[in-house]
Amino acid sequence: MELDDTDLRILKMIQGDAKFPLEKMADILRIPKSTIAYRIKKMEKSGIIRGYFTSIDPSSIKLDYVIISLVKAKYGKDYHDILGKKLSELPGVWGVYFVLGDNDFIVMGRYKTREDFMKNYLERLMDMPEIERTNTQVVAKTIKETPYVVIENILNPDNK
Repeated sequence: MELDDTDLRILKMIQGDAKFPLEKMADILRIPKSTIAYRIKKMEKSGIIRGYFTSIDPSSIKLDYVIISLVKAKYGKDYHDILGKKLSELPGVWGVYFVLGDNDFIVMGRYKTREDFMKNYLERLMDMPEIERTNTQVVAKTIKETPYVVIENILNPDNK
């Protein structure tokens, strides 16, 4: 599905607030509510909008121990699919990226404590025969973190 600026502006609004009122969108975009509703349904059907969720502050539920692991895998047939799936199923893991370069995966996770991290992540990671080596960093402070897709650069490509 090809998106125009109106679709992108709708996405930006509902990404910031999934309950953004259609009436308010219609006023801002100067188009009928029915057109906005139709466009949203079309983006849902095409898979552009994959769902709606509640943004939770991880600190409020004591998930303050944030880790980033660089994983080098042992090469083999479909190793990236097999190991990627295993990594994604580890408790606390919220991001797994297959990357090119010196490492094969970047894994991101959240845990309540160092002990929680050791038991639910690191010990399980060490038991995976597909892994050659890892390098895990503990995040000292989160400067910026967002679940949003940055739409600004698409709407304003010359905005530097």
